[in-house]
Amino acid sequence: MENAYTFLSRVRYSEVDADRELSLVSVLNYFQDCSTFQSEDLGIGLIYLRDRNLFWVVNAWQIDVLRYPVLGEKITLGTSPHELKGFLGLRNFMMWDETGELIVKANSVWSLLDTQTYRPVKCTPEILEKYVIAEKLDMEYLPRKIALPETMEKQDELTISRHHLDTNHHVNNGKYVEIGAEYVNGEKKPRRLRAEYLKQAVLGDTMSVYTGSNGDSQLVKLADTEGKAFAVLSFDF
Repeated sequence: MENAYTFLSRVRYSEVDADRELSLVSVLNYFQDCSTFQSEDLGIGLIYLRDRNLFWVVNAWQIDVLRYPVLGEKITLGTSPHELKGFLGLRNFMMWDETGELIVKANSVWSLLDTQTYRPVKCTPEILEKYVIAEKLDMEYLPRKIALPETMEKQDELTISRHHLDTNHHVNNGKYVEIGAEYVNGEKKPRRLRAEYLKQAVLGDTMSVYTGSNGDSQLVKLADTEGKAFAVLSFDF
């Protein structure tokens, strides 16, 4: 894809599931790493943001899996922002196999926040200058908001630990998916993930897990003790 930032990798044993295929969480982690690498290489990465009291948070993911690569397979990861406006950044992600076939595609929505106030902040001139805006990837773009059924069944509670946190000291977006994936049908592999992030969970928070369904979608709500959602996940099979 023209103007995409890319890097090469190979599917590692630590990234696969019991079927020797790259796990869904590993797909998301690869995409998150890809955007991080791009920002670091452009000089607008974590240190740049820290020095300006800024950080990016992801508001939503849509990941469509056409095929999961297998252990040892060589893959190329790519990303390109297709819109930067105010404090919002919209970014596509791609995964290709060794033949150049597109096997995973994704869209994501990000917000730039102030580390002190947690309020949205407009992109700096350096950010706007260094990111090259590309055309939107050809894919089906579903709504960011995930509709939940009227009733959902509470399955579990857990306490947020240090291993859930990232450099922003809140639960990393991939950890919500890792937690939620434990409560969906394990017989099939998701072909689509949608994730909507609503509230940041931090060390010591109690997280309740609720499950439900909407048509062919299995839904997971990860909520605080009052039932307010940290994140809502939709897994399509």
